[in-house]
Amino acid sequence: MSKTTGLTYRDAGVDIDAGDALVDDIKKIVKTTTRPEVMAGVGGFGALVGLPKKYKEPVLVSGTDGVGTKLLLGLKTGQVEGLGQDLVAMCVNDVLVAGAEPLFFLDYFATGKLDRKVAAQVIKGVARGCRLAGCALVGGETAEMPGMYPPGEFDLAGFCVAVAEKKKLIDGKGIRRGDVIIALPSTGPHSNGYSLVRRILQRRRSPLTQVFGKGTLADALMAPTQIYVKPVLQLLDAGVSVRGMAHITGGGVPGNLPRCFPAGVGAVVDTASWRQPEVFDWLQTQGKVDDEEMRRVFNCGIGFTIVVPRRAADEALAILKKARAKPWMLGEIVDGDGEVRYA
Repeated sequence: MSKTTGLTYRDAGVDIDAGDALVDDIKKIVKTTTRPEVMAGVGGFGALVGLPKKYKEPVLVSGTDGVGTKLLLGLKTGQVEGLGQDLVAMCVNDVLVAGAEPLFFLDYFATGKLDRKVAAQVIKGVARGCRLAGCALVGGETAEMPGMYPPGEFDLAGFCVAVAEKKKLIDGKGIRRGDVIIALPSTGPHSNGYSLVRRILQRRRSPLTQVFGKGTLADALMAPTQIYVKPVLQLLDAGVSVRGMAHITGGGVPGNLPRCFPAGVGAVVDTASWRQPEVFDWLQTQGKVDDEEMRRVFNCGIGFTIVVPRRAADEALAILKKARAKPWMLGEIVDGDGEVRYA
């Protein structure tokens, strides 16, 4: 009687061995992000992380995000490592708004067929982002799902947990008329507005390899998202009175700055206080995008904002400059109903 060879998981499109090999590939990378609080990380069913002892009344602050359709441009250009930093940045910059210190991070990488080289590049970028944020990469999930994604494509999601002292949480409730707004620069579009970016590229048929600044157009559009954690935590640790903060993502300054406002206030932004980076000029010109649309889709060079009392402005600027965060005075808080005016 002849023996029939049965189907295997590999026949169905899932390579368990490749997944196990990827875990081995990234273990050394993950170790570069560890913190003293990590008790058990990659390899188990769940990561074990203790709370830093310096907090008397610790509050956990969590955030999750992805990198949007910047993924498609990353696949087209082959620049996927930076997407890992983007993933971390979108999460840690969000929790930072509450004055929280990122503690640990997990990633989710899903694809139709696992390419170990590509996945390792992405995780390498995730680890770099974690080091920049001072948080530990404690685990994640690599899912190989045949039929769910077109060949060569993948998706990313990230999850971050941060910790803050309960009495020092920043919620914006203390913001009042006369306070000033300090801005920190972005490195480009970060991870927002890429559906419009790709439409502009498609309509103008612009080659991504064209010389642009000190590199190519692809380099400018794929620049990893800036991580603001360390300079902002230095500012908070110095005891400067920070009344509110905002991570400038989709919606731009008009859509994000008011998220930290209490009732009864608005903001005036000084358009002469900064020069919109060249990549935004290019997008606006090539797409014939009007000023209002640019401001509500892109960050236009403003990645993070900090609201402080006017009396604390000089000290805050000095600390941020020393931390090489390149801050500037963006505007001020006025009476209003949550609107942002440009003057």
